[in-house]
Amino acid sequence: MNLILGTGPLGMSVMRELIAREEPVSMVSFGGKASVPQGVRIRRADLMDKEQAREIMKGSKTVFQCAQPPYHKWTERFIPFQDHIISGVIAAGARLIVAENLYMYGQVKGGMHENLPYSAVTKKGQVRAAMSRTLSKLYQDGTLQVTMGRGSDFFGPNVHHSSVGSRLFIPIAKGKACTVMGNPDKKHTFTFIDDFGKALVVLSRHEDAFGQVWHVPNPETVTTREFVEMAYRIGGFPAAIRTMGKGMLRLGGLFIPEARESIEMLYQFEEDFVVESTKFTKRFGMAATPLEDALEKTLHWASQHNNK
Repeated sequence: MNLILGTGPLGMSVMRELIAREEPVSMVSFGGKASVPQGVRIRRADLMDKEQAREIMKGSKTVFQCAQPPYHKWTERFIPFQDHIISGVIAAGARLIVAENLYMYGQVKGGMHENLPYSAVTKKGQVRAAMSRTLSKLYQDGTLQVTMGRGSDFFGPNVHHSSVGSRLFIPIAKGKACTVMGNPDKKHTFTFIDDFGKALVVLSRHEDAFGQVWHVPNPETVTTREFVEMAYRIGGFPAAIRTMGKGMLRLGGLFIPEARESIEMLYQFEEDFVVESTKFTKRFGMAATPLEDALEKTLHWASQHNNK
């Protein structure tokens, strides 16, 4: 049985890929509710509770970890959250496929690849580094069968809480001005949500994927300005781009904890942020969705979402 932890956009992307392969799927959320196709079982569990985590994973063979605590509570919650998941997976004798981001590398000059050291100095980057090191050590010790798929800031249908989520694409779909973080003329790799989900499923199907880190396939890297201008062009509107720096984030952080927590990660948008995924594409032959196609699908969703 495939068990997906989390019913957010990435968990849903994994679910769609498994359904396309005609495989049974169960999903876990804190509230126990989600809009899913017939035949997909939704189960409730609080993964901050070790016993609930162990109980929910009984009978699972493959566990996809696509869940996380609230962004502004990562520092105190994410490590125990993952520890409970690990405990449940080991007890079930299952395999673990973990979705990660790129925070652990810290600020990097040049392209990011899987062999980089974990040099993060931010709080959230150090949390990510510690979690990744734990997973790798458990694999090396023979305790846990695990593989890690890493993606950049993701976009696509049903993506809301991302630097390139619905708060960016719904204004574009209306032909209104949008706001981007940092310097829009720096290159930035973005991950299409459907590619991320498919890549995690691909990793789960290959023995030699385990015990390794993989950067999932991404469309071609362009500047944030080029990314947004392409979206406006597809939507049939002239581009209207505003920028958000530390000052605006600090102001927003007075009222929105997530904005306050984003300040330390702003470096990713102030310099080039280029992710290499050739290791994945060479081994598994999976290419990312072309950027224009991915943006077109995202805008189609944003237009429909806006009309609801």
